Amino acid sequence: MNNNSLVSIFDYSKEEVIEVLKLASEFEKNPNQDLLNGKVVASLFFEPSTRTRLSFETAIQRLGGRIIGFSDASSSSVKKGETLKDTIKMVDNYADLIVMRHPIEGSARYASEVANIPVINAGDGANQHPTQTMLDLYTIYQTQGTLENLDITLVGDLKYGRTVHSLIMALSRFNPTFHFVAPKELEMPAGYKVYLEEKGIAYTEHLEMEEVIDNTDILYMTRVQRERFADPLEYEKVKDVYVLCNSMLDNTKDNLRILHPLPRVNEISVDVDENPKAYYFQQALNGVYARQAIICKSLNLKK
Repeated sequence: MNNNSLVSIFDYSKEEVIEVLKLASEFEKNPNQDLLNGKVVASLFFEPSTRTRLSFETAIQRLGGRIIGFSDASSSSVKKGETLKDTIKMVDNYADLIVMRHPIEGSARYASEVANIPVINAGDGANQHPTQTMLDLYTIYQTQGTLENLDITLVGDLKYGRTVHSLIMALSRFNPTFHFVAPKELEMPAGYKVYLEEKGIAYTEHLEMEEVIDNTDILYMTRVQRERFADPLEYEKVKDVYVLCNSMLDNTKDNLRILHPLPRVNEISVDVDENPKAYYFQQALNGVYARQAIICKSLNLKK
């Protein structure tokens, strides 16, 4: 495995997380830099993506790099039966860095073990999404001025949501208090709760969002992911269980910011968009700066 790969958020130490956030801040001030001149980045998206793929491609182009790859696995040799190993070994010959999204958990780790060049995990099934986590951390730091001792409420699909899985693991280094709001069918998996207990991190579980949002610093909404359900009836049962409306924010803290990894379906009403506490579109923009920083770290490029 190339040691500069980012597969799990724990591939970064706490110090490296802070280092990348500081670098992202520099890219926010000046995103157009020629640091990737002469470099080729392979963008391999085996499942659909809009924000992650486009923000990576924007980050690469603003850094002066070139992009090869595909945004639909059906247009690659995978459709002919090519194995993931063979795809990675082939692309390894052409590029300096691989950015990969894949529907199977553990695929990014496997790719990093096969490749000689760094691999950045852009999401592997319901497992982890570390670059989303880094942009989330950057957004939290940007809005709160710190990552330490915050009250974080996570709402919606906590079972399959790889963004929340990565986020709780990353924030566990900064002494947070978590509130998990989900129906029983989508509650936070036991393994993550055991992890928090072993770390001495406080968390509570709730069925109603209104029970906790008035005292929270970050309200992290998620959509219920239709694509993770084998049974359509199970999806229909839980898809509309939480909808955030503007009126629900009347008594919330002034510093509250509402985040969402997007895409939004109907879990945040459009009347929230104009509220100054809504921050999910800026959060998406922050993805460019965070991913510029991650790319430069993976390739040992200095500003």
